[in-house]
Parts: sequence; C-alpha cells; structure tokens
Amino acid sequence: MFSKLIAGMFGLVLLGGALPSVAQVAPVPPVYGRRHIYSETANPKADIAAALKQARLEHKRVLLDFGGDWCGDCQVLDIYMHREPNQTLLTKNFVLVHVFIDAMMAQDDKNIQLGAAYGVPITKGVPALAVLNPYGKILYSQKTGEFEDMRHMDPQSVNEFLTRWKG
Repeated sequence: MFSKLIAGMFGLVLLGGALPSVAQVAPVPPVYGRRHIYSETANPKADIAAALKQARLEHKRVLLDFGGDWCGDCQVLDIYMHREPNQTLLTKNFVLVHVFIDAMMAQDDKNIQLGAAYGVPITKGVPALAVLNPYGKILYSQKTGEFEDMRHMDPQSVNEFLTRWKG
C-alpha cells in the first residue's frame, strides 16, 4: 500500500512538473491553408474612400489592414479576426479594408507610401493596422510592428485591440 502511495505521488510530481512547460507554449492556430485576402490589383485609395463613406452611414470606424497573402502572420490575424467574439466586434464596429503590400517592400511601392500617409511604417513589419474615424482622421496607427508576430499571439490580443478601438 505504501509503495503504491509513493508511486502515485511520484507520478503526480512528474505530471505536475510537465504541466508548467506545456502551459508556456505559445498558442498555435489551426492550419487552414492560405486564403486570398489582399488584392494585388485593388485600388486602396478608392477602397478607403468607399469604406469611409460606409463608415459614416453605419456609424463605424475604418480598420486598415496592411499585409499580403504571402505573410503567415497576416493569415493568422485574419483567422483570429473572424473567430468569435472578434467577428462580431469587427462587423459591428468597423469597416475593414485590406491593403496589399508586396513581399519585397520596395520604398517606391505606392501602398507602402499609403501606409506612411496613415502613420504606419510598413518596413517595421506586417500585418500593420490603422484605425480611422468615419471622416478619415487617424485614431491609431501601428508604429512598432505590434502584430508582426501574430502566429505567437492569441485571439484575445485581437479582441483587446478591437475592443479598445471600437469607439
């Protein structure tokens, strides 16, 4: 009986020792495959103008998402944005505009210049976000690549961002 008790306690100690290391592992999103999110042929200035018009009509804010289909962190951000409760926060409070950024991030790329116009230094990494009021005033622009390591973050970080900037 005593040996079974000691063996059981030893097993609990081993199991207990394993749990903290498991709990520290970063969340890994499910694998869905790459989705087509960012259009290389879109006119982002026209898309933003249309989004601002829609935001005024619907009393929402505009969320600019700079990134590319080639970017794994951009794919993860999109997955997290479209999981509940984030999906509801997003559709209820924002008009989302995806702005394509080429993987080479050439300084003469018009969309990188557009990011700079909204205070988003694309060269710090993508995905990069900006939030505008319905009249185009910048309320938030990502300055330091906060979401560039999205695959090591969790959906709650997106929820906190959307909640903070929903207005």
